[in-house]
Amino acid sequence: MTIAGSIILIMLGAILTWAVEFDLAGLDINVVGVILMLGGVVGLLFGIYRISMTRRAVAPIDEPVHQPEARRTTVYEERARRYDEPPL
Repeated sequence: MTIAGSIILIMLGAILTWAVEFDLAGLDINVVGVILMLGGVVGLLFGIYRISMTRRAVAPIDEPVHQPEARRTTVYEERARRYDEPPL
């Protein structure tokens, strides 16, 4: 449950508990509102805990970072041709 969903549950529970004057046979709206508020508070605490754990978690470094081997490049240099040499 996200933090926003928890806040919505708390608000909905507060509305049902203190603002609604409605009676249903076998159902107490005030109790439903309190249950929604408690569920929202539990979800809010869990969401905050989950966010704090993900920000604190750091992966352990087991091995040093492997550097790739340097590639060898072969450079061929043309020697300067003299004018009296025959063409290739």
